[in-house]
Amino acid sequence: MADEKKIIIDEDWKSQAQKEKEQLKAQEEASKKNGPEKGPMEMPPADFLGLVSILASQAFYALGVIRSAADKDKEIEPDLPMARYHIDLLAMLEEKCKGNLTREEQAVLTETLSQLRMVFVKLSM
Repeated sequence: MADEKKIIIDEDWKSQAQKEKEQLKAQEEASKKNGPEKGPMEMPPADFLGLVSILASQAFYALGVIRSAADKDKEIEPDLPMARYHIDLLAMLEEKCKGNLTREEQAVLTETLSQLRMVFVKLSM
């Protein structure tokens, strides 16, 4: 006669699984009461000033004015062609949006372009 393998089933596994299920449900309910879980940061609304900020940040980064955390200890040469491209994009936006911006939007765009152009000229000499 061949050895038959016996499968032993623990009868308590069902009760253990049920307890775990109840614990998870209690944790979910507690987190709902305490507010939403901290997930990824919510993005701000898409608006004109956000677009200007993004393009300006890219230009300032190319100029070496701002750096990423990984680059903070490195000596990095400014990327003038990339900076010029982002400055030109902002200038094009200013031209295409002429007469359609709020005073605040126009002021921010004008001041940003002015600052970027001054830094660009200083670094390109």
